[in-house]
Amino acid sequence: MSTKSVEFLVRRTPELGMDGRPVQVPVLPDGMVPELHGEHMLINIGPQHPATHGVLRLVLELDGETVVKCTPHIGYLHSSFEKLGEYRTWNQVIPLTDRMDYLAPLIYNCAYAMAVEKLMGIEVTERCKVVRVICMELDRIFSHLLWVGTTAIDIGAFTVFLYTFQERERIYDLHEAFTGARITTSSTRIGGMMADLPSGWIEALRDFVDTLPKTLDETEALLTRNNLWVGRNKDIGVISGADALDWGLTGPNLRASGVAYDIRRDRPYYDYDSYDFDVVTGEQGDCYDRYLVRMEEMRQSLRILDQAIRRLPGGPINVGDPRLILPGKTDLMSDMESMIHHFKVVMEGVKAPADESWFSVESSKGELGMYVVSDGGSKPVRWRVRGPSFINLSALPKMVEGHLLSDVIAINASIDIVLGEIDR
Repeated sequence: MSTKSVEFLVRRTPELGMDGRPVQVPVLPDGMVPELHGEHMLINIGPQHPATHGVLRLVLELDGETVVKCTPHIGYLHSSFEKLGEYRTWNQVIPLTDRMDYLAPLIYNCAYAMAVEKLMGIEVTERCKVVRVICMELDRIFSHLLWVGTTAIDIGAFTVFLYTFQERERIYDLHEAFTGARITTSSTRIGGMMADLPSGWIEALRDFVDTLPKTLDETEALLTRNNLWVGRNKDIGVISGADALDWGLTGPNLRASGVAYDIRRDRPYYDYDSYDFDVVTGEQGDCYDRYLVRMEEMRQSLRILDQAIRRLPGGPINVGDPRLILPGKTDLMSDMESMIHHFKVVMEGVKAPADESWFSVESSKGELGMYVVSDGGSKPVRWRVRGPSFINLSALPKMVEGHLLSDVIAINASIDIVLGEIDR
C-alpha cells in the first residue's frame, strides 16, 4: 500500500467517537498506520430477512466480521395456538396443529390426536396406525426436502432448490388427494382419520417411493463433494454430543452430534419397533453432518414407507364408537339414532375423562410433545406443546459465537426451525 493510500485511510477516521468526544489520531512518521481499536458493532438480521426462515430477529454483536454474541428475538408471529385450543372442542383443535409446523403438518396432526386418544384410552384400528405412520414418514421427507432446497439457496446453490421442490410438489399432490388441502391438512380425528385413503392413492405413493431415490442421488451429486458446499458447512456451527444434550437438542441436530436418540426406536409407538430402519448419526456435529444426517433420514423414511405400504391392512380406518366418529351419510339420512349421534358429536363435541396426558413423537425437527389436560368436558383446559424448533433455536447463540457473519446464515439454516411452532 502506498503512503498516499495510507494517508487517505487514516484521514477517514470519524471526527467524533461513539461517546461524542473528538478522536485523537496520532501522527506517525513515514506514513506508518497506527493500531486502530474499533468498537463492537450491533446489527440485525431479520425479522424480514429471508435467510432467517421466518420472522426471526437475530441481534448480532460483531468484532469486525466475527460474532461475539447472538441474541435471538422471537414473538413476531405469535398466534396463541395453545390458548386458542382451550376454547375449542378436542377435534376443533386439530386445524391449529398443522399451522404450527406447516412444513410437516401431518406429523403435528397425528401427534395431537395420539395424545388425546391416550387420555381417552382409545386404541385406534390397525389400518389407522399404518396410515398414520405413512403420513408421518411422508411429511418427514416433505420437511427435509424443503430444508435441503432452502438451505442450498441460503448458501448460493439455486439448482438444488428446483430439484427438491419438484419432489415436494408430488407430496403436495398426495396431501391434496387425501385431505383436500396442500398445507393445512387437518387430517386426523379423535379415534381415526377424516377419511380413508382414496382410490389410487397408495399407487401414487408407491411411485413416489420408487422414484425419489434418483432425485436424492442427483442432489447429493450436486452438493456432497462440492468444494463450495463443503467449505461453507464443514467445521461450521460445531456442537458436541454432550453440549447438544445439555441444550436439549433433539432430532437430526442431536443425532448429527453423535447421539443416537430417536423416539421411534427408543420409545416406539404404532409398532415402529417392528419396522426395519436405521438411526442415522454424525460424528462432528457441524453443519455438514446435519446435512448428511437429513439426506440419509429421507432414505430411511423411504424404507419405512415401503414396509408400511406392504403391511397396510384392510378393515375400517376409524374406531366403531358413535360417540367419537360421525356416522356415514347414508346412516345419517335414514337412521334416527345415527342422526342423534351426529348431532351430539357436532354440537357438544367428544367428551374426555378428567385427567392429563403426555405423548411425544419423533417429528422432522426433533421431539414433539403434546400435553393435554381435561376436566371431563369437551374442551381441553390446558394444552401445551413441546416444540422441537423452540428448543433447538435456544442453542443458536452458542453455535454461532466465534464464527463469521456469513456463517450465521449457514448455521441458522442448519438447525431447521419453523417460526409457526416457535411463536405458538
